[in-house]
Formats: sequence, C-alpha cells, structure tokens
Amino acid sequence: MSQQPRLWVRHETRPTERRAPVVPDDARRLVGKGFAVTVEESAQRAFPISAYADAGCRIVPAGSWADAGRDEIIVGLKELPDTPDALVHRHVFFGHAYKGQDGAAALLGRFAAGGGTLLDMEYLVDDAGRRLAAFGYWAGYVGAALAVLQSRGELTVPLAPRSQAELDAELARGAAGPQPRVLVIGALGRCGQGARAALEVAGITPTGWDVAETRDLDKAALLAHDVLVNTVLTTRPVPPFVTPEDLDTGPRLSLICDVTCDVTSALNVLPIYTSVTSWPEPVRRLREGVDLIAIDNLPSLLPAEASVAFSGELTEQLLSLGNPVWDRCEAVYRKAQNAQM
Repeated sequence: MSQQPRLWVRHETRPTERRAPVVPDDARRLVGKGFAVTVEESAQRAFPISAYADAGCRIVPAGSWADAGRDEIIVGLKELPDTPDALVHRHVFFGHAYKGQDGAAALLGRFAAGGGTLLDMEYLVDDAGRRLAAFGYWAGYVGAALAVLQSRGELTVPLAPRSQAELDAELARGAAGPQPRVLVIGALGRCGQGARAALEVAGITPTGWDVAETRDLDKAALLAHDVLVNTVLTTRPVPPFVTPEDLDTGPRLSLICDVTCDVTSALNVLPIYTSVTSWPEPVRRLREGVDLIAIDNLPSLLPAEASVAFSGELTEQLLSLGNPVWDRCEAVYRKAQNAQM
C-alpha cells in the first residue's frame, strides 16, 4: 500500500447507523501523521462535520466516494449502497461476505467486477487470531441491557440512540426488584464482558458459559434460564445452542438476545430465525412465550461511546497500513474470491 495513504470516511446509508469508524480526535491524529483524510457529510453521524473540518479533514458530500480517485481507501462500517455495480477501491468495513450470508456473492461479485478489494474489519486480527478493532464490548452491553428492559416490561420502542449514562439510569431503576435468571454464552470474550457489565448495573449476576461449557452443552440447564444472551462468534460449525425443536418443547426460556446475529450463515449457533429485528420493532415472537431480540447494529444505540472505543483501535491499525495484519486481511478476501470462481 502507499506510504502516505489517502483515507475517505464515507457516510453510512443505513438510517439507524450513527457511529463513525474514525472519530474527529483520531482523524486529527491521522492528519498529523501525514495522512490525507476526507470525510463525507452525514446528518445522522454522532459527531458534527465541523469537528472533522477542525481536525484538518477535507469535507465532501455524502456518497461521493464512488467518484473518488482509485488511490483512496474507503472506510465505513456497515453495508454499501447497491450502486455502483463495480467497486474499484479498497474498502475497509464489515462486509459479512465470507460465511455464505445473504448478499455475500453479490458483494464479492461487485468487487471482482471493478478490481477493488474488501478489507473486512472482522478479519483484522493479530497473529493469534484476535480481532484488533471491534465493537464487541458495546454490542454485548447494549444487547444485555435491551434484554433486561424487555424482561421487565420497560423497553420503549422504537429504540433511539442515547448515552451510556442514560441507559445505565434505566437499568439501575429496577435493580432492587425481582430479576430474571440470565445466561450469557461467550461470557469471557469482549462481547460477553460487555453483557456482564450491563447486567451488573441492572443488579443481575448472570450464569456465564464459555468454551468449556459449550463444548458439551447442557441443553436442559440452558433452557432453564429466563433470558439467553448469546455473544459467541464462531469460525467453524458447532452444534446449535438452541433449535426450533427446543422451542417447541415449552422451555422456561422466554427471551433470546442474539448479539452475534450470524443469521443465514452456516455458522449460526441459533438457527431459530431467518431475519434480524430492528429499532422500530426490536422484539419478535418466535413461539408462544418465547421472544427474540436480534439487532445487527446494537452499538449504534450508544454511538458516541462505541465509536470512540472502536476508532482508537482502528486508528492504531490505519497508522500501520501495509503491515502483515492488513496482508492477512486481504488474503482472506482473495481466498473468498477464488472460492467464487
């Protein structure tokens, strides 16, 4: 990659996406290191465009990345718009294109058509395979918080962004009352740590399972909980944690919050639903007495806190563009494209 990369932070087209992959303070760091940073205008982003201008960034209209020079590295978070058909740039974002998800083949086809490259941040990992930039903690935090509020009958819809202080105040209000029995699977990971932190604010000490407990899953013990918060992201197929047949047996389990949202993937550990839920309708009835929360951009409900934490991690990697971390990331993309042929 170029010794002086040109970064282009794009506007997110999803109406509920208010996060930023690079926040103004980190944009200032990049500019100070000689990076040319362009930022698209965005009325919904949690950070004002004036803060990016003050940081030394060039400001351009939303969506103009498609006409940018080919040396620009386009940085975003969630899905790209449906056009252009051919993607010519290097794109850094969460592409969700390597596990057979809906739309994966079409996205990879667009990159193949334009000669561009997908550098999927899910695969930005160290030598041990640990992710170097992730929203996991805040995804777990928000997912567990929503599950608690729903179980108490206090979840207000449609969902709206807020600060951590505001969310914590909601959780703490019911901390002295009766509490659901909550199971967090993946409790030792970043996402699980976030879930357990939110539950602590709510006055709940959850059951925590991780690799040892899921290796030989006690299905009866799982179903005996009131609430399941799944924070496990698998890289290989494993036996499902909950199946449709389990739900048909009339378990005690009444609410499932799938933070991972690996829906439609062959690696999905909760093959009990086929589409995610949303901010307007965050809860879906699966069976009589069993509800689901499966929102695939949970951290955007705490956009400022989540963005600051993520941006700090990502910026450290952007400052080292061209190192083996990025080479590995690109190798995963090349492997996926070859498998398409």
